[in-house]
Amino acid sequence: MATVKLSKGKLARMDRLSNRKGVIGAAAMDQRGSLQKSIAKEKGVDTAQVTDQMMQEFKTAVSKVLTPHASAILLDPEWGLPAAKARAKNAGLLLSYEKSGYDNTQPGRLPDLLDGVSAKDIVDMGADAVKILIYYAPGDDAKVNAIKHAFIRRIGAECEYCEIPFFLEFVTYDPKGGDEKGLDYAKRKPELVIKSMEEYSKPEYNVDVLKVEIPINMKFVKGAKSNKSGESAYDRSQAKEIFQRSCKSAKRPFIYLSAGVGDDEFRESLELAHEAGVPFNGVLCGRATWKDGVPVYAKQGVKAFEDWLADRGVKNISALNQVLEKAAHPWYEMYGGRDKVAA
Repeated sequence: MATVKLSKGKLARMDRLSNRKGVIGAAAMDQRGSLQKSIAKEKGVDTAQVTDQMMQEFKTAVSKVLTPHASAILLDPEWGLPAAKARAKNAGLLLSYEKSGYDNTQPGRLPDLLDGVSAKDIVDMGADAVKILIYYAPGDDAKVNAIKHAFIRRIGAECEYCEIPFFLEFVTYDPKGGDEKGLDYAKRKPELVIKSMEEYSKPEYNVDVLKVEIPINMKFVKGAKSNKSGESAYDRSQAKEIFQRSCKSAKRPFIYLSAGVGDDEFRESLELAHEAGVPFNGVLCGRATWKDGVPVYAKQGVKAFEDWLADRGVKNISALNQVLEKAAHPWYEMYGGRDKVAA
């Protein structure tokens, strides 16, 4: 068990991000480029015609309707600040620190930070946590990964100084450009996720919460409801063993991200994690909850979208909360209890 002491500032903010049981049940609405493209596609217009006002309106609707049912919401400083003001009083706030996407002019999917923004600025915006997304492949070129390791160490040091929790999201990928949704990658994914969790659990990064992918692809679990193709990378027993190994690799609290899969598939994954006895600490779930409402917003406007969210969106997040109620563990359990982490 790792010995970790959090500053008073970090501990108070972690409490604001968690529910009464110390579980993080957060909504994610920091999508930027991908959201613009989705709205544009449904409207049948060019992405450039999706205005700042549309982006802010969409995010504010999600925040207003869903945060009464969430412990926190993840937003971005670019379009998400009006939505931050619209959130429920019970909900903490995470803000993204990275630019949307990655540098595609060179290999390695290198990340970059928002221009003119620091961790201190994110604190001043009222956030309770800094969130960073990086694309990470443990077997990638050593020079590429050295850049990413140094990048995360710097941000960790910034967050330590500012006494704000650091949530690190890493998404695995194939440096060779293979099909990351296919069967072959599904077989390799467990080791990529496990090694990534091991790496960023190291104290040198000062990460407070690991935001991790489900270590398997539920679409390739034999007999799973999400398995429509009949192809399998693992049977149910093997999938549970992978969940257990990934859990052992974490030395920091960890929550699962939905990674764009549907609501039913994400819940099925969490149910399997629970069946495997994995003491995960919650979720940061975005598209699984609200993505089916994008066509409603694009074609019928914000009022129709709010109505859809109040019905289908709330049902989605409530069903997720039911899974968390029985399956998720307090974030401080990783350290032996909340009193063990108080500085």
